[in-house]
Amino acid sequence: MTATPVCVLGLGLIGGSLLRAAANAGRTVFGYNRSIDGVQAATADGFDASADIDATLVRAAETGALIVVAVPMPALPTMLTHVAEIAPDNPLTDVISVKSAVLDGVREAGLLDRYVGGHPMAGTAFSGWAAGTGRLFIDAPWVVSVDDHVDPHVWSQVMHLALDCGSFVVPARSDEHDAAAAAISHLPHLTAEAMAIIASDVPLAFALAAGSFRDGTRVAATAPDLVRAMCETNGPELLPLLDRTIELLTETRRALADGGSVAELVEAGHAARTRYDSFTRPNTVGIVIGEEDWRDTLAASGRGGWVIRSALPGPDSR
Repeated sequence: MTATPVCVLGLGLIGGSLLRAAANAGRTVFGYNRSIDGVQAATADGFDASADIDATLVRAAETGALIVVAVPMPALPTMLTHVAEIAPDNPLTDVISVKSAVLDGVREAGLLDRYVGGHPMAGTAFSGWAAGTGRLFIDAPWVVSVDDHVDPHVWSQVMHLALDCGSFVVPARSDEHDAAAAAISHLPHLTAEAMAIIASDVPLAFALAAGSFRDGTRVAATAPDLVRAMCETNGPELLPLLDRTIELLTETRRALADGGSVAELVEAGHAARTRYDSFTRPNTVGIVIGEEDWRDTLAASGRGGWVIRSALPGPDSR
């Protein structure tokens, strides 16, 4: 079976890396970017890119391409309007770091029937076409949503794209994704910002800074607009985690102020990190996309840490 063509809307770090990875996998892939400089850089590197959104989406409609929305969250409504006007029948996914808000936007645009959410858990602190690489997604988790509405044919296409890019697939419902992303991505961004601010207030700190500071604040180098978009959009999931973080630190401060120990926090944190280091991701097998209760079955497997490293059978098997 011939792989579905791919149309990438937005050629920054993630979209640009996806364009490269899909091309490396032998896919027919083309893209759009608002910035002329980004388009020129992509074409200079030998990739098929345009700054004309209408022409790009007409081409997508004519070829039946899988459309991948890779723009920042604030640009999503405008982009979905373009898709709804020109290519409403195309399979649609995205690579945005929140899922419930995107799902709401897709529903408002009238595109829900052909949409399956996606989020590759990969990135760097840098942005733009030049920051991208075709190897960004190698052995990275790629969430593919299994919400109640999802079409098995579209889900299969998104699964194949993720696998072609070198990722393994983690099936999850949008709300469960957002709760997990708040814990392992959005909260770390905010704590990294706080640590960077605190260190900048101590005159000798930057002179002494080494591995712990570098690793703990790495994501603070991310463009502020991107961090704001992901955290503010996922506020309902992020707020209780901030409360819990403040509670843990407050309890530790109280212990220190009373001449006590930080052992409770340190030992619990060490144990949690040890559990992560030993966490395994078994391969999901024996599930057929489109069979009865397939969405619920995949969501449960994702919750249990099971992942998809080779294509599951079902519609569009290849």
